[in-house]
Amino acid sequence: MMKQTTANKPKSKRPVKTFFHNSEAPKVSVIIPVMNEIKTLGHVIRAASRVHSKTEVIVVANGSTDSSEELAELSGARVISFKQPLGHDVGRAIGAMEAKGDILVFTDGDIKVSTSMLTPLVAAIKNGADIALNNHSGPIYKKEVHSVVLAKYALNVMLSRSDLKGASMTTIPHAMARKALAMIGAGALAVPPLAMAIAVQKGLKIRRVNRVPVGKMNRKRNRIKNGFDPLAELIIGDHLEAMERVIQATDARGGIPDLPNKRHLVR
Repeated sequence: MMKQTTANKPKSKRPVKTFFHNSEAPKVSVIIPVMNEIKTLGHVIRAASRVHSKTEVIVVANGSTDSSEELAELSGARVISFKQPLGHDVGRAIGAMEAKGDILVFTDGDIKVSTSMLTPLVAAIKNGADIALNNHSGPIYKKEVHSVVLAKYALNVMLSRSDLKGASMTTIPHAMARKALAMIGAGALAVPPLAMAIAVQKGLKIRRVNRVPVGKMNRKRNRIKNGFDPLAELIIGDHLEAMERVIQATDARGGIPDLPNKRHLVR
């Protein structure tokens, strides 16, 4: 069950001063999914609040057991609260449903992305882009390229957008115009590669903008057990879902030409 809270009812005497108030008629909505991010959240909210003079910051607190939700309230953000963990992607989709701004910016509560890293994305939308992506593709010049990086490149090739390289709506920060949200549907944001496929198929203007090296900035988490990384498997599964959509809309090769191959001769 979703509960919305505001800064009007702080839960403790934590010495945090409200440093901004959400605009009543925001031009930009910054959406931040959060689960136990007390160490970084204050910085993230502060940076987000400065991207535009008329900004709302929406924190989707899900499954938090620390004081993240309380800190977000006291900082002046609008908080949407869930007791159970939802995952960042679902949190972004919920935040998008509630956003009021003409431009939506998506970032995470555990990575200290500065205001200067967010404003180029907002500017790109103002200048005509429908979706503005972090120009971060992940390392490819190595002996073994990470499976998630390969999935991002492969999907962009299938979408005939190899120019995007590994840039993806899976990667934060990124931004979109309200027009894009309406055409994609907020629900699709719960599966970012699928949202990316829909955006391309609908002819939306998607651009790589500035590079934010989130791979180096992200706090290391001990997810891998016995060589299995559940988050990587989830992201690859999301890309496979997007690829299935492309195949259904084109052909068995996803619209990629077979060149001179005469495969029927060996069947």
